[in-house]
Amino acid sequence: MRIVSTTCSNTEIVCALGCAEYLVGVDNHSDHPEEVVSSLPRVGPDLQVDAEVISQLKPDLVLASLTVPGHEKVIDSLKHAGLPYWASAPESLAAVYQDIDDIAQQLGVADRGTQLIEDMQQEIRPVDDSGKQRPSIAVQWWPKPIIVAARKSWVHDLIELAGGSNALEEFEEISLPLEFEQFSKLNPDIIAISWCGVKEDKYRPSVISDNPSLSSVSAVRNQRLVSISEAFLGRPSVRLVEGYKLLKAAVDKYNQETSL
Repeated sequence: MRIVSTTCSNTEIVCALGCAEYLVGVDNHSDHPEEVVSSLPRVGPDLQVDAEVISQLKPDLVLASLTVPGHEKVIDSLKHAGLPYWASAPESLAAVYQDIDDIAQQLGVADRGTQLIEDMQQEIRPVDDSGKQRPSIAVQWWPKPIIVAARKSWVHDLIELAGGSNALEEFEEISLPLEFEQFSKLNPDIIAISWCGVKEDKYRPSVISDNPSLSSVSAVRNQRLVSISEAFLGRPSVRLVEGYKLLKAAVDKYNQETSL
């Protein structure tokens, strides 16, 4: 079977299902697993993949996405080129699991999909937080304007399972842009920096901590700014397990510090 993946998440799912040999092309941003993607043809950035290049790879299936604005144009180009495709737009952790199941079935490895989901669920489990305070957590996708994950996202589920509460849990959105004053009023206990399209070693917590408009925020005052690669939180894929673990570690540290 010949598969082209247009997003990092789909590339990672295919490989986690043990089907890396099916991949004949990936988007420019797919970077994991490196030993697989480093030698594969690239079909363009995820919002501007080249349908003609994809067609030349003669795929049996294109694994696409509708997770961010602009992906609709990608789907239109695939349709126009007459390419067989699958796409989804997961908003919850349950939907991510369903996507893994759907992809596994299309690749003819349904049993592997079931096992992969079970393995993830064993790792991403609700913590026993009886008697503990749930710190409010803001997962920041971008620093200016501040863009934060809201309730309709798998990140919300991960925060809850890790023992925290989403600072934007009252907002039925996927994410929200906020002015500094709005964000300051949310007063999160922990800020998780997970800037989209930026390598983790380029994250600069000082952009937050040195901003006078945010000086009153609990996370800033108490130096609870944690960097979590967007690869672990922003991709609806198997590596959400790592994002969950890092969120849980931040919650555990908060509980240790506040119980002293």
